[in-house]
Amino acid sequence: MSQAVPEPITKVVEAFSRLPGVGPKTASRLTYFLLRAPEDYSLGLAQALTNLKAQTRFCSRCFNITVADPCPICAAADRDADTIAVVEEPLDLLAIERTGIFRGRYHVLHGAISPVDGIGPDDLKIRQLSDRVQKEGTREVIIATNPGMEGDATAMYVQRELAGSGVTITRLARGLPSGGDLEYVDSITLMRALEGRSEL
Repeated sequence: MSQAVPEPITKVVEAFSRLPGVGPKTASRLTYFLLRAPEDYSLGLAQALTNLKAQTRFCSRCFNITVADPCPICAAADRDADTIAVVEEPLDLLAIERTGIFRGRYHVLHGAISPVDGIGPDDLKIRQLSDRVQKEGTREVIIATNPGMEGDATAMYVQRELAGSGVTITRLARGLPSGGDLEYVDSITLMRALEGRSEL
């Protein structure tokens, strides 16, 4: 940045720029907004960020982000302990929870296998999933990784790891979006919809 910009501002702009989806211009706008905002607003944000790191941890069972261990989902007696949905990230867990349909438990891998990014199976919570399935006597594992090369590679690896464990392994259905027109659907989505068709 220019010499006309004080170092504290430069450091905050650089910190914001490292956030996903935040470019240099947005980082500058956020920084200057905080400069003009009331002091308690900026201090409140700083305290919230400090608390975010200090007060959260990973659940020792499912590896979701939590304040208490085990997390509320793992601790809930009304959840189906025999079914585990395997997701890539905590945000994927939240998306499934918003539906209000799934009443099982979760396992968060914290990523997907991506050799290009240097992420292998040992960088994810796959071994912990395998140990958990054996220890807890899980009946079904629903692989809910994202569609795409990394998600599919991760799903195949998880399936291989759990083969022979006696657990039923399922994958989230894929296909046509509700309200979508066939003419606008890409060929891979259409192919998967045809492969995953069900009887009426």
